[in-house]
Amino acid sequence: MKVVLTGASGFVGSRLFSQTALAPEVEVTGLCRRLPLTPVGMGLIAVGDLEQADLVELLTGQDVLVHAAARAHIMKDEVADPLAEYRRVNVEGTLNLARQAAAAGVKRFVFISSIGVNGNINTRPFRASDLANPAEPYAQSKWEAEQGLMQLAAETGMEVVIIRPPLVYGPGAPGNFGSLVRWIEKGVPLPLGAIYNKRSLVGIDNLVDLVIRCIDHAAAANQVFLAGDGEDLSTTELLRGVGKAMGKPARLIPVPPGALQLGATLLGKRAMAQRLLGSLQVDISKTCELLDWKPPYTVEEGLRRCFERSN
Repeated sequence: MKVVLTGASGFVGSRLFSQTALAPEVEVTGLCRRLPLTPVGMGLIAVGDLEQADLVELLTGQDVLVHAAARAHIMKDEVADPLAEYRRVNVEGTLNLARQAAAAGVKRFVFISSIGVNGNINTRPFRASDLANPAEPYAQSKWEAEQGLMQLAAETGMEVVIIRPPLVYGPGAPGNFGSLVRWIEKGVPLPLGAIYNKRSLVGIDNLVDLVIRCIDHAAAANQVFLAGDGEDLSTTELLRGVGKAMGKPARLIPVPPGALQLGATLLGKRAMAQRLLGSLQVDISKTCELLDWKPPYTVEEGLRRCFERSN
């Protein structure tokens, strides 16, 4: 099977590239926007901006395209209109790639989306069948890309598989998880010792395993799947778990969530507080049942693998 992978130098893409490259039955071609100045770039092809790239020739003869490339973060004041920038990369780039894939005869397009399409807080676990409710520009762009892909699937017959992961953690993870790791590593006292929310996470190796399952599973065609470890943790439990995996104590101070919410609001950090204090759970029963899949690693194992010398 011939597989093309975009975003192959990124956090998720690089892990996926290394795992698929080890499979004897898969021939994987890794694409990235530009070659990184690290060993991660070995064997990759730089293709520039996907909304402008002409890749029909490269995609001809390929069976599956896994699209892990995305614009996930925009720094404050970096652009005047963040939604427009997200749309340029995550919608226009995705659909330009998908149209060329269909024209080249690619059979299946696997799209790494985001649980943010469902929303960023809930009182019951999200299901894949729930109505979309993106609350942030990044999630909105992912939702628009999903809609465009499903329309393209109906028009061309190319199969589309959509995977919506929550927060992805693993060795060297960026974003919120990386910040938590740095806080604990530095021994910073954190006022997060009394948070009783519930949040779903997905370890990088569980997500990669799911993506690989979706590459050729017949039941995955034209479906939306939610990803997760199958275990939900409070922020307090997550911090303690990270500390245990690192071999360092998490210095947590029990401060009432209401006081933290008020302080964050006064400081203009409401969104950050929501991620730390609110609940966001996902129901992966459809994913497990339809694909005959289960996460290969528990949360404890996944956290431990974050800090092992060899993963």
